[in-house]
Amino acid sequence: MTKLTRRKALGVLAAPATLAATAPVALAQQPAPSFTLLLVNDIYKMSGDKGRGGFARAAGIAKAERARGVPVLFCHAGDCYSPSLMSGFDQGAHIVAMQNKMGLDVFVPGNHEFDFGKENYLKLVAAQSYPTFAANLRDAGGGKLPGHEDSRIFELGGIKVGVIGTAYDPTPQISHPGDLVFSSSMEALRREAKALKGQGADILVAVVHADRAMDNEIVRSRVVDIVLTGHDHDLAIAYDGKVVMVESNEEGNYVTAIDIAVTVKGEGVARQVSWSPTFRVNDSRSATPDPEVEAIVKGYEGELSKELDIDVAKLAAPLDSRTGVIRTQESAIGNLIADAIRASTGAQLAITNAGGIRANKQYAAGTTLTRRDVLSELPFGNATVMVEITGKDVKDALENGLSPAPQGSGKFPVVAGMKFEADIKQPVGSRVTALTLSDGTPIDPAARYTVASNNFMLEGGDGYTALGRGKVLIGLTDGKLMANEVMVYLRKLGTVESKVEGRVVLK
Repeated sequence: MTKLTRRKALGVLAAPATLAATAPVALAQQPAPSFTLLLVNDIYKMSGDKGRGGFARAAGIAKAERARGVPVLFCHAGDCYSPSLMSGFDQGAHIVAMQNKMGLDVFVPGNHEFDFGKENYLKLVAAQSYPTFAANLRDAGGGKLPGHEDSRIFELGGIKVGVIGTAYDPTPQISHPGDLVFSSSMEALRREAKALKGQGADILVAVVHADRAMDNEIVRSRVVDIVLTGHDHDLAIAYDGKVVMVESNEEGNYVTAIDIAVTVKGEGVARQVSWSPTFRVNDSRSATPDPEVEAIVKGYEGELSKELDIDVAKLAAPLDSRTGVIRTQESAIGNLIADAIRASTGAQLAITNAGGIRANKQYAAGTTLTRRDVLSELPFGNATVMVEITGKDVKDALENGLSPAPQGSGKFPVVAGMKFEADIKQPVGSRVTALTLSDGTPIDPAARYTVASNNFMLEGGDGYTALGRGKVLIGLTDGKLMANEVMVYLRKLGTVESKVEGRVVLK
């Protein structure tokens, strides 16, 4: 992605009517809004963390926004049905139950909506009381999916607001949508924008699940007026005087409101519409939780506590699973997980992906790890697998994992049984400069090695096609739940002393 800011910082590109702040704010002397757009995205955890975030607070903000008396269009830019602790048990059904009470007007599927497969996704959509928009998503025969729309005109304060939704184009490479077809978001937006303009839309809004490069492409195209996006987990506002782009961080920490003041001159073919945005960033720390959604959350959390608050091991040293750490460098928690799947399978080597480690938190030395911690870190339900591949295949797998570096990526390789050095200034595919076993023995490109991984990567997920070139010794049907194997490993250790030890050296 094009870097704006990460996580809990607000990125603003200089332009008219743009502001920078991290709490509810508004520009002075702004005209009264004709309507308000409200955005959440990438919200997985039921309740917040340290007094911020969660579904009940986000719902409370939406309720307060509607109480202002200005027409509101509440949009969700995707990624919520997975991954989370509860999703490991009910495959996202609890998220639908909560979101059905939030008053969503627009929902677009992110890549994580497909983590449990096509049939589960369609089952969840059928249970929704809110509409799903995905103009670039079709079934294998090219038809629209049940319960899906491409676009729609909403009447808000007398203004015709055309809304188009698009799913994440690369979803088949990073999730499990089966035979569903994801076409170009850009082409779908152009098609639907033309149709909506023909129907008399005054303002066009794209609600998309897209990385920052695609967001920027949409903005540059001028095909829509406003882009509401998710995927990068940034708190970002950009307005260049022509097109707005907004993302609302993650986990319901912040809910961004965009007040749109519209001026209409003339009628019929002489009708001219001008508009201006004002941005307000609602910090959920000061929100009043919606009581109905909060009751649902507490019910589910009670069920989880009975199963998950069981001790498995104690930390002798700290662990750090923050996204910015594990996706850019060797980490102690990554080493621990890779060691666990290597031990579970008996493989010589192990490679897993940083994107499968999800809790995004720090653990102090002395912390007692529980089942909840492990399942928070490994919520996808992946199974351990083992393959026999050549040393060249191992190197190719690592090159794939390093291809986005220095940019953080979910495909960043987490390894055990080996050490490697890489020069990330070199061209993609030629970055690994040294590759050895843990004892320093060079890995022979022609020799064959047993490698533990997870079923997602074995199937080519995150571009790890090299793992599928050899012989599958333990496949999905024989593999064990990865999170369970990590818990078994932790119990055997009793005390965890994992640390960064030079397995991955980047230059």
